[in-house]
Amino acid sequence: MNFTKALNWRYATKAMNGAKVPQEKIDNIIEAARLAPTSSGLQPIELIVVTDQDLKDKIKAISNNQSMVSDCSHLLIFTAWDTYTAERINKMFDLTNEVRGFTNEGWENYRKYLLSTYPSKSPEENFTHAAKQAYLCLGITIAAAAIEEVDCTPMEGFNAGELDKLLNLKDKGLKSVVLLPLGYRDTEKDWLASLKKVRKATNDFVIEMK
Repeated sequence: MNFTKALNWRYATKAMNGAKVPQEKIDNIIEAARLAPTSSGLQPIELIVVTDQDLKDKIKAISNNQSMVSDCSHLLIFTAWDTYTAERINKMFDLTNEVRGFTNEGWENYRKYLLSTYPSKSPEENFTHAAKQAYLCLGITIAAAAIEEVDCTPMEGFNAGELDKLLNLKDKGLKSVVLLPLGYRDTEKDWLASLKKVRKATNDFVIEMK
């Protein structure tokens, strides 16, 4: 599907029919998420993929009982590092050197710069920064789902503290940021399914400075 047409086709699906999304499409969507840009290439995010029905039902209960959480095919949970540490920063820089097969003085100087700044900040400030990277990943993932003609719903309406406990995220040094159920729309139950997409006109959205 043409990218612009795909974005016009997609909407925040409010009811899903429970049908399974083919694994190939899920793999493509997850790969797009993995390739999403992040600040300094640190990828301070991890993606949890939930297919277990019992677990989806438990998450629904702490997500304002929104049906998409339990009726979706795959539930994506975007999580972010609870803070930046020297170990985490070094791991990503070392991975870059390993994959590229060489070291670069400028890159190593940038490593030192990040090591001198992020770890000294508060965990709250670091998590806020990491969570923003999760939203970059979310945007790419939503677009990839549209290309695959898979419905999705970005969701902040859940109890993050309860979800973190349910998934033992603290032990992993992570915190939940946003949910993205993937599946197929139930056109009979979703009142939004047949409505036109509404967005600002281009002239009201774009400010040109020439």
